[in-house]
Amino acid sequence: MARIEVKGVEDQQKAEGFEQVDTENKKAEDLAQKPEKKAKEKGPEKVVKKAEEMTKQELLKKLTDTREEAEKNYDLYMRTYAEMENIKKRGIKERDELARYANESIIKEILPVIDNLDKAISHARNDENSSALVEGLELTRDGLMKALKKAGLNEVEALGKPFDPNFHESVSQQIDDTVAPGHVVMELQKGYLLNGRLMRPSMVVISQGKATK
Repeated sequence: MARIEVKGVEDQQKAEGFEQVDTENKKAEDLAQKPEKKAKEKGPEKVVKKAEEMTKQELLKKLTDTREEAEKNYDLYMRTYAEMENIKKRGIKERDELARYANESIIKEILPVIDNLDKAISHARNDENSSALVEGLELTRDGLMKALKKAGLNEVEALGKPFDPNFHESVSQQIDDTVAPGHVVMELQKGYLLNGRLMRPSMVVISQGKATK
């Protein structure tokens, strides 16, 4: 009875051994098949010939393709470089304009003060006893204008000049024998430029020339 049991155990161990061997063999087969499956999934690999294996025609075509690609890359580089230079120039110009006209809003607020000084000087000159007042007002105006000129403010030339709609605003016309027709005979309000850009046109009266009989 004991021998039968031992034999049964031995048979069972052999069967388990065979199963283990089969499992290991199956794993080995799977591992061997995996590279083939991966290769199938990737598809056929592109065959790259060496220069020594190419024909003359293939070499010429390769050279032509390479040259065309190089020309395209160079053209793209030049376009990108030109665009970068334009962006740089625009940035410099914008910064320069910002610096040149940064005080524009403040100067516009000061212009009415200068206008009032001009009116005060004009009225004071009609009074014989206000010479000291006129001198004080003129000194104040001159000092203010010197400071504003450093910021780029300049007066528009108008009196005696040909009428220019870009810088002058005509209020009326009058007959004047001493001033040529189409020229400014009177300036009612001064105009100003800031770094060459018009801030305010001059308000003027234009001469019609001699009176017609």
